[in-house]
Amino acid sequence: MPSVPVAELKLGSKIIQDVVTPLGGTLFTKGKVVLPRDIEILQAFLIQQVDIEGAQGDNKPAEPAKVAVKQPPLKPGATINEAALSRNSSSLHDEYEKMLVMIKKVYQSAAAAPLPILELRGQLEALLSQLKDYHVLKFTPRAISDQDYNYHNAVLSALTSYRIAQWCGHPQKDWMQAAFAGLLHDIGNVKVDSGLLHKPTPLSSAELEEVRRHTTYGYQLLRNVTAINEGVRLSALQHHEKIDGSGYPLRLEGSQIHFYAKIVAVADIFHAMTLKKAYRSAQSPYLVLEQLQKESFGKLDPVIVQTFIQKTTDLYNGTRIRLSDGRHGEIIFTDRSNPTRPMVQVEGRIVNLMLERELYIQEIIA
Repeated sequence: MPSVPVAELKLGSKIIQDVVTPLGGTLFTKGKVVLPRDIEILQAFLIQQVDIEGAQGDNKPAEPAKVAVKQPPLKPGATINEAALSRNSSSLHDEYEKMLVMIKKVYQSAAAAPLPILELRGQLEALLSQLKDYHVLKFTPRAISDQDYNYHNAVLSALTSYRIAQWCGHPQKDWMQAAFAGLLHDIGNVKVDSGLLHKPTPLSSAELEEVRRHTTYGYQLLRNVTAINEGVRLSALQHHEKIDGSGYPLRLEGSQIHFYAKIVAVADIFHAMTLKKAYRSAQSPYLVLEQLQKESFGKLDPVIVQTFIQKTTDLYNGTRIRLSDGRHGEIIFTDRSNPTRPMVQVEGRIVNLMLERELYIQEIIA
């Protein structure tokens, strides 16, 4: 049968040709049966039509279509990760995008409706089941719109918080709750003027104070939610607190801060700085790790920061990278005492990033 508009897709329909994204990556493969969240993903990628198998009882074979997917131009401000799209669709990216669609809906309705925690948990479990393919420094969403920054930060913080809880040796019962803490830490932003959250110029004192209220708003929204523990609620309240008492909203110190909040603080800062915003380019993950290292002296939990840096930079020799000057190379040796500044081979010569401080790794390619 001919291409069917996504808006008219019926659940259970079978896709007969790969659904292809703008740069040629496969979003869904031939033979996939359409589920409710798949329709949301198609709509999120602005895909208008797909080819599906003919209805049961139709003896005529489905006509092959010349074009599997018809797509309008991307929304202004949207960026696409070409490297991610050049690979075939991965289950990790699929589940990530389903989680993104769900958390976007949840955030948008949180001020007026109860949080669907069981649905969130189901999708979070599906996402975490693909964790073996998630590397904090390597993973990049297929497409990012400036308006969706907060939702990407939430999903990435959930993945990374789960990983940190594992790496730091916390009991398994805390891993999922740490992921929930990452997913919901900024939910209080739904009560903050969105114009302030996306304002490209410095905030006034009054505006900054209003933005900072997202911590207390978040705790209030989560206060009566079941199926999450108090640590998740406290993470929404405390993820901007600092070990030395200089944070907000309560200026707590050290042991007064819940350990989920300490984990989320590291994940949130990392992803906030490495994600592109409307008014700021994405920063090098290696420079962000160095910034976290500095923050571990009095601001962030030093054990969490050191564990995070050591684990994320534990890459095999031969990992391909792009330097800040645009040249491509590969890691040949990492000194574990200086993990953010390995030796790399570039254009036939060895570059020691410990000595050439003006250079740094801009991106891991593969």
